[in-house]
Amino acid sequence: MNLYYLISLLVILSAVFAYINTRLLKLPLTIGLMLLSTIFSVGLLAVNQFFPSTLTPVTTAIKTIDFSAVVLNVLLSFLLFAGSMHTDYRQLQQNRKSIILFALVSVLLCTVLAGAALYFLTSFFGTPINFLYCLLFGAIVSPTDPIAVLGILTKANVPKSAEINIVGESLFNDGIGVVVFVSLLALIEKGSGHIQAWDMPLVFLQQAVGGIGLGFILGYIIFFLLKSIDDYETEVMITLAVVMGGNWVAHIADVSGPLAMVVAGLITGYKVKKEVMSDVTMMYVEKFWHLIDVLMNAILFVLMGLKILSIHFEWGYLLVALAIIPLLLLCRYLSLAIPYQISKQWLDVSPKTILLMTWGGLRGGLSIAMALSLSPSFAVKDELVFITYIIVMFSIFVQGLTVEKVAKKIYGHR
Repeated sequence: MNLYYLISLLVILSAVFAYINTRLLKLPLTIGLMLLSTIFSVGLLAVNQFFPSTLTPVTTAIKTIDFSAVVLNVLLSFLLFAGSMHTDYRQLQQNRKSIILFALVSVLLCTVLAGAALYFLTSFFGTPINFLYCLLFGAIVSPTDPIAVLGILTKANVPKSAEINIVGESLFNDGIGVVVFVSLLALIEKGSGHIQAWDMPLVFLQQAVGGIGLGFILGYIIFFLLKSIDDYETEVMITLAVVMGGNWVAHIADVSGPLAMVVAGLITGYKVKKEVMSDVTMMYVEKFWHLIDVLMNAILFVLMGLKILSIHFEWGYLLVALAIIPLLLLCRYLSLAIPYQISKQWLDVSPKTILLMTWGGLRGGLSIAMALSLSPSFAVKDELVFITYIIVMFSIFVQGLTVEKVAKKIYGHR
């Protein structure tokens, strides 16, 4: 199946599932799409038990999709640019201390805690995993996804500061999570005998500082180009070209594309819209990127559901996955609560927000993409992919469908 037909299939399935969800299920769009695509995949697996050849063309088509490349190199850039462009910069600025703290310190702390949890859990079950591999798993599950939870929080009427902390943290911790993952993977591939104490900090700085610097350059390229013209069609194309070209440059320069997109999106959403765009251009740019955001998310969550068809299953993996879910929630809470307790006198964040951020910190497609990006020769790839998939499904279906009730319980009916 060639690329055109694959994209067509994904868009058609996204539209069909979106219609069914809007018409019948009435769930948050991303959750409804993943649920329907998961049911569709399970149905195909059931049919395959009676007609074994039925599933072959479908699984072959799914396996030809490089999920990690699609998410990390394509979808993530569009989603982060669109998400940051639509984020209230002034609210972000007011909560910058807590957002930086949670996006950086909490991700690093959660990486260590989650890695330790997997190490001790697999040792308990008699199938220990190398601790460095466990830390890599920690980096995979530490980033959170704001997309599925944002609309729910709006309906739950939570305080704006809590909402902006969850969204702001999620925008930046995606980039930080990828940087930590890439840094750890570089160390593992280098080999324990060749690792120097400064290797990981150097890789981390190159990825993070380089990505942020590239983001400023991209944002100001948009600023100066749009300042010199007034034609909404051309201006929309320029924003699209800069995002696509910027992601390409990030890949070549070996810096963090996700962080670059977040920074470029923030500059576009605040400085460019405020100082350069006409009202007509602003309307078209916002509508265009809103549509891109919705479409890319739809494709992402449909892909996540369909990927079940190519996941390697073992009962031992399932046991570890189910056992680690409550431990990960504890890790998430501690990674937020510890830095919060140390620095709460400088933050405008309540303990209630920490609780909501714990339950509302959903894992999504980025975690699956990082797990799937591991080389087929990676010692425990199948196990890490399966465990990550179960964690993401629990996060989306259980946490995602109950976060509104949890928010109302924490804050009361406002």
